[in-house]
Amino acid sequence: MENLALIDSFSEFKDDKLIDRVTLMAILEDVFRNALKKKFGSDENFDIIINPDKGDMEIWQRRVIVADDDLDLDHLEITLTEARKIEPDFEIGEEVSEEVKLVDLGRRAILALRQNLISKIHEHDNTNLYKQFKDLIGEIYTAEVHHVRPRVVILVDDDGNEIVLPKEKQIPSDFFRKGDNVRGIIESVELKGNKPQIIMSRTSELFLEKLFEQEIPEVFDGLIMVKKVVRIPGEKAKVAVDSYDDRIDPVGACVGMKGSRIHGIVRELGNENIDVINFTDNIQLLITRALSPAKVSSIKINEETKRAEVFLKLEEVSKAIGRGGHNIRLAGQLTGYELDVIREGSTVENDDDVELTEFSDEIDAWIIEEFAKIGLDTARSILGQNVNDLVRRTDLEEETILDVMRILKEEFEG
Repeated sequence: MENLALIDSFSEFKDDKLIDRVTLMAILEDVFRNALKKKFGSDENFDIIINPDKGDMEIWQRRVIVADDDLDLDHLEITLTEARKIEPDFEIGEEVSEEVKLVDLGRRAILALRQNLISKIHEHDNTNLYKQFKDLIGEIYTAEVHHVRPRVVILVDDDGNEIVLPKEKQIPSDFFRKGDNVRGIIESVELKGNKPQIIMSRTSELFLEKLFEQEIPEVFDGLIMVKKVVRIPGEKAKVAVDSYDDRIDPVGACVGMKGSRIHGIVRELGNENIDVINFTDNIQLLITRALSPAKVSSIKINEETKRAEVFLKLEEVSKAIGRGGHNIRLAGQLTGYELDVIREGSTVENDDDVELTEFSDEIDAWIIEEFAKIGLDTARSILGQNVNDLVRRTDLEEETILDVMRILKEEFEG
C-alpha cells in the first residue's frame, strides 16, 4: 500500500482485545464505504478487501466500458480509451476492475477517515463496556481510587475503566486516598452522551446482602437465605435470615464464634452496628426480635393500619428506641409496621410523673427532642438515668444534662 502511515494507524487496533477479527473487518469496511460515498456519490461498484492480521486493505472499483463519445458518463462507467490504458485489448461492454489508491482520496479525506475509524472503535468499546457493566449491576466490584473530589471519588478498575462513587453513595465515615482499593456494588450504568457512566454504591442494602454472600459460605451456598436488609449506612443495620434446614442456626452461622464472621463485614462498613435476627412469619415474634436488644413485654397489632403498639418496661424503652431513634426506625422498616412504644404502667404506676414537654418554659425544645430520641420523654425517665450514660447516648453536654436534672428534681421536691 502507498499510504503506510494510514495502514499503521489501522493496524494499531487489530490487537485490541475488545474487538474480534470479524467485528474489526465490519467496522473498517463501514468506514471506508462512507468515505467512498462522499467522494463518488455511491459505493455500489466498489469491492473492499481487508486483511486485519496484516493491517492492510485494497479497494477495487468496477466500471463498464462505454464509447468515447458517450456524453452521459457516470461513476459506473469508463471510456474505451481510458480502459485500454489499463489493458489494451478491452472492448466496449466489458467490465473493468481498477484498484483505488488511498492516496487518491486526498489528504483531508484520509484524515477524516482515520478520525471516523477511531470514533467507531470507541463507540464499539463503549457499547461493550455498557453491556459488560449492565450485567454487573447489583454485584460487588473492586476498583482503585484514582482521584478524590469533594462530591465524588473517581475509581479505576484493572482494565482502566472509570467508575464513579458519589458522596451520597459513600458511608459517612469513608475516607479514601489515591491508590486505595474500594469495594461496593455496581448500582447503575448511565449513558452520558456516547460514554457509559458507571455508578458504585456503598450505602445500598444490596451491598450488605452481597457482603453476607461473599463472607458467609452458608449464604453463598443457599443454605441460609437473607430475607431482608435495612440499614442506616455507617450507623446501624438489621438483617433477617432464615434456613430451610432446622439443623442450621442461621444467626449463629452468620455471626460466627465470638463474632468472627460478621466482624469483617462490620469493618468494611465503617463499624456499622449489625443486628442479625431469625426471620419468622409470626409478625409478633418478628417485631419482638427486630426490637432487640430491648425486651418486649407485649404487642398489640392492627393488621389494617399496619401499626403495632409495643409495651415495654420503662428501663427497656431507651434500648428499643436506640440512639437517634435508629433501632425503632429500622425495626419498623424490617417488619413493615409502624411501631408505637407504650411504657408499661405509665398511666397507673407513674401518675406522679410529668411529660418533659411540660417544662418547655425552662428547657429548650431541642434539648427535649434530644432526650426523646433515646426514648426519654418524662421527668422520672430522665432522673432514673446515669449522667455519664446520658452524655454518651445524646449530643448534650454534661452541664446541660445536670441543669435539666436540677429543674426536674425541683418539680418533685417543691
